[in-house]
Amino acid sequence: MAFAYEACLAGIAIVVATAALASIVTALAIRYAHHRRLFDLPGQRRAHRVPTPRGGGIAIVVAMVAGGCVCMAGEGTTWLVLLLPPVLGVAGVGWLDDHGGLSALKRFVVHVLAAAWMVAGAILLQDALPPHVARAGALMPLAAVAAALAVVWSINLHNFMDGLNGLLTLQAMFVLAVLAALALLRGVPGGMPMLVCGAACAGFLPFNFPRARIFMGDVGSGVLGFVVGAGALWQAMHPEIAPTSGLVLCSAFVTDATCTLVSRMLHGRRWYSAHREHLYQWLVRCGFSHARIVALYMGWNLLVALPVVGWMNRVPHPSMSTTLVPAIAVHAVALAAWWFGKRWCLRHVRERSAHAAA
Repeated sequence: MAFAYEACLAGIAIVVATAALASIVTALAIRYAHHRRLFDLPGQRRAHRVPTPRGGGIAIVVAMVAGGCVCMAGEGTTWLVLLLPPVLGVAGVGWLDDHGGLSALKRFVVHVLAAAWMVAGAILLQDALPPHVARAGALMPLAAVAAALAVVWSINLHNFMDGLNGLLTLQAMFVLAVLAALALLRGVPGGMPMLVCGAACAGFLPFNFPRARIFMGDVGSGVLGFVVGAGALWQAMHPEIAPTSGLVLCSAFVTDATCTLVSRMLHGRRWYSAHREHLYQWLVRCGFSHARIVALYMGWNLLVALPVVGWMNRVPHPSMSTTLVPAIAVHAVALAAWWFGKRWCLRHVRERSAHAAA
């Protein structure tokens, strides 16, 4: 009993220290950005109206790595070998892109290598996988490819959705906190590292929401996409937790990013170029404030995604057959909300344009 109490206090101390470190490094990152003149300037595709420093996500990375290393110090080097190199790689290309821009191809190659490192390493180091996953046999190569692609898409979709004060930070905090709670409640390893990653976001949040003193930049959005994707995959491999929990928790971002990408491809646009066609960007064009839009996305998380995940995990060892249908239903409703929301925005913008022309 005493040991559990001491472990709880130690965990709280690590979480608080991680958040504090993120805040300190963010303040330093603001000074660095001003010194190097790293600013995102207002423009047609931007949702802000004043020049704002970027690259503040480096604080999340520093705090996340420091807190994560402390959490995993007693669990051997396996997890550090699996996760530290890809996190640093994704952060590195993001940092370079924030400083001057890298081609989409170069960033994509590093993202693929990072995902492949984590997935291949987990397979080669059999002790990193739950026993039933390690025994997958002939299905393992197919599952590995699917897992790597999912992580690559997670990195990029979170980068796409990083265009509004506090939106990505709060989304990552929500997903990581719920995944951490599920892991800790069910005795699954990995709960504390995910909680620490959420704490790093919490330390950055006051500098980015409701008024942005600094933007996260690619250095932060890419790493958060990697961590959220890796966390969702890790959770899905443990039978104690509903396997589609991560997919439901990410439904708002997955739907907006995926539907927007598919829509641009179907309309023959250059889907890989910068644009302002995500639903949250259309809401900005309709006059919604950043805080109001963030409230809409977080409202979906708290009123739809969280209750469904709670219901799916109401019993121990929920099966895929009983959780797949709720996950599909959530994404179907999200798709409908995205479609009707986009139609409403288009109509509203046309009406505003017509009134302005008159």
